[in-house]
Amino acid sequence: MKYSVFSLIHQAIRGQKDWTPAWRDPEPKDEYDIILIGGGGHGLATAYYLAKEHGLKNIAVLEKGYIGGGSVGRNTTIVRSNYQEPGNIPFYELSLKLWEGLEQDLNYNVMMSQRGVLNLYHSDGQRDEYARRGNAMAMHGVDGELLNRDQVREMVPFLDFENGRFPIQGGLLQRRGGTARHDAVAWGFARGADSRGVDILQNTEAKQIRVENGKVVGVETNRGFIKAKKIGIVAAGNTTRVAETAGLRLPIESYVLQAFVSEAIKPLIPCVITFGAGHFYISQSDKGGLVFGASLDYYTSYAARGNLPAVEDTIEEAMAIMPGISRVRLLRHWGGIMDMSMDGSPIIDKTTIEGLYLNCGWCYGGFKATPGSGFCFAHLLAKDELHPAAKALRLNRFETGHVIDEAGTGAQPNLH
Repeated sequence: MKYSVFSLIHQAIRGQKDWTPAWRDPEPKDEYDIILIGGGGHGLATAYYLAKEHGLKNIAVLEKGYIGGGSVGRNTTIVRSNYQEPGNIPFYELSLKLWEGLEQDLNYNVMMSQRGVLNLYHSDGQRDEYARRGNAMAMHGVDGELLNRDQVREMVPFLDFENGRFPIQGGLLQRRGGTARHDAVAWGFARGADSRGVDILQNTEAKQIRVENGKVVGVETNRGFIKAKKIGIVAAGNTTRVAETAGLRLPIESYVLQAFVSEAIKPLIPCVITFGAGHFYISQSDKGGLVFGASLDYYTSYAARGNLPAVEDTIEEAMAIMPGISRVRLLRHWGGIMDMSMDGSPIIDKTTIEGLYLNCGWCYGGFKATPGSGFCFAHLLAKDELHPAAKALRLNRFETGHVIDEAGTGAQPNLH
């Protein structure tokens, strides 16, 4: 069913009785050309672009739960491409360009809002670093503006500019950045992939990737064995557990990242704001709630829940730039499992096992990468070659030393 103003009017007249399911709930086939393990945003985007861009339809997406129930529905919805490293900028800019036309492409409202992303700086050294990042972005044709204190104050006058420890001196603004509705993105890609013949198998857990003579032959699931010519692991924080079933040990660690939503208040925050002296980020949803988060819980875990010290740290950072947030009630918070790579940058590549492909290591950047990740991973699966925008995201960079250390913190996943 095509969504439009006319279909809305028709359904209103008909009493909303003729809506069809957004996607099917099929039984697994005996064999597929490609199986994608992981039905989050990246897995569904990969399936969609495999069908749309490469004409492949004998594809299955395995999701152990329900669509939108994993980390894709547990993030803070931020979309941006304001990166500094040459290996990252082309990829995230490709992803942002796909975001800009995604709703028309999918015929689905993902609530993309290009309200801008403002990174605050609090010292002369940090200003210089942001200037370098802005210049690197400009060299790749990516928009960015370095603002002084008065320009930032005009945008967001409610911040604490005179904070004794962290005075706000200015910021780096990317106006094309913003937010999107996280679970709607998963639903839109699921609907788009299904309409092109992809089988989305919910409540189908991958138990074992079967490998024979160095080549994949299929996946053991809780619904039986399914043959496959190619298998793509797109399992986010569960990547290492899935890869281990094929005998692979990856440079990935899983950590919990908490997100928070406050009660609804009147429109206040016009853009996404990040705290430069820590790792706090905040925006306001269309419903009025403040959506925010900070750093990882500093221990490895597969549990989608966090701990109180991380909550305290998040609120402290919020208070450092926005004291008024102390008067707002917190409604809920949750945790998502982050697949943290050793250099803080993603991996899209083949593995040493024939027919087995890898899409992981998204760290904090997974949601904003959703369309770009799917587009580039689909290119790799269909053509057995890396997309030009993802050519630096190789798995073997940890052997060769060509790491992409965006955060500049070294080979410590918990610090990226």
